[in-house]
Amino acid sequence: MKVKKISIIILLFTLIFSLVACSSDSSSGDSSDGDKVTLTLWYWNRSIDDDLIKRANEQFPNIEIKPQKIDGGEYKTKLQTTIAAGSGGPDIVALNDWVTEFLPHHEEFVNLLDYGADEIQGDYLDWKWNYALTADEKALIALPMDTGPTGLFYREDFFAEAGLPSDPAEVTEQIKTWEDLMEAGVKVEAATGAKITDSVNRVFTQYISQQDSAYFDTEDNFIGDQGSIKEAWDLAMTFHERGLSANLVDETERNAGLNNGQVAAFVGAVWEADILEDAAPDTSGKWRVTRAPGGDGNNGGSFIGILKTSKHPEEAYEVIKWMMNPENQLQSYKTMELFPSTPSIFGEEMNVEAEFFGGQNITEVFSASAENVKPRYFGPSYSTVNTLFTDQITNVVSQGLDPNQAWQDVLDSVEKELSR
Repeated sequence: MKVKKISIIILLFTLIFSLVACSSDSSSGDSSDGDKVTLTLWYWNRSIDDDLIKRANEQFPNIEIKPQKIDGGEYKTKLQTTIAAGSGGPDIVALNDWVTEFLPHHEEFVNLLDYGADEIQGDYLDWKWNYALTADEKALIALPMDTGPTGLFYREDFFAEAGLPSDPAEVTEQIKTWEDLMEAGVKVEAATGAKITDSVNRVFTQYISQQDSAYFDTEDNFIGDQGSIKEAWDLAMTFHERGLSANLVDETERNAGLNNGQVAAFVGAVWEADILEDAAPDTSGKWRVTRAPGGDGNNGGSFIGILKTSKHPEEAYEVIKWMMNPENQLQSYKTMELFPSTPSIFGEEMNVEAEFFGGQNITEVFSASAENVKPRYFGPSYSTVNTLFTDQITNVVSQGLDPNQAWQDVLDSVEKELSR
């Protein structure tokens, strides 16, 4: 009997020691024994409010978020390299509007639908949510962050001098189409010498942003030789041939042109308001914003997801869900002017009279625009193909290429690129 009792006692001690050892081994990054879960976060400058990250650490006392701010010019390449390596990546990752390029590799990301993301879908703009959703709607690789709704920025004084309406509401009524904008451009240039857009490329890009299709269909077949892309090309070439563009592609030249009165208007995203204010201080009070001719569009805007290699996807999801809730998006708008993707907060708290824009509340314009953007499929090769087109438009303007031949040449380049 004594031998049996001793054996049982030894067995119990062995079992207890084993459990303690297992607990000790698994405690790294686990809060079960009082230690904090560590989550690394990759982002680039001004993509996420630094104060929001600090508040997230306070919100989740059992979690330590370690942010790593990476140069924006290197960000996507570093992320692609890290994902390809299958290790060394962050838990949480910010993604720009090129999020669609990662959809074919959605298995490299945590499917947020597995953690109940569908329960908060109603908080976000539908078109924004769908950017990070696979075509079969079975996987969501990221939650929406900010957006880039567009509007028509214009010089109120130049429009008035040209005999055009200058009040934003009246401009919206009279300049509803791109053709209307061209006709306004003729009058503005005759009266002031200023051009109605800063570049032909902008016309091409903004027209596409207003459409419900672009270079690819949902099966990733190239359709850029027709439809909205051909329409955008022809429109841009018309602006070029009629001499309605200031052709300011270089950033320094464009900034100077905005400040010295070379440019009377341009269609751009909400975040360009800050750029305009910094670039053209001498024009303060002279600019206004109204709805863009041709319809509402979107340029830019970010997302936030979780890599599959994360050891703590559940905790990571709770963090990003909290960070991107409507209240925090409102705060990020107030502190960093990141335009929200959560329409429930559009309204009074976001409305501010902007001195640079003559006291106009430009937020109302962009809020209405954001709620009317058309859903559009991008496809994984969007950025590559779009660059081929915009580079060719630049060549037409700078080298005097024949637009028809340039169109055929860019289609040949696209075919070559997609056949690789």
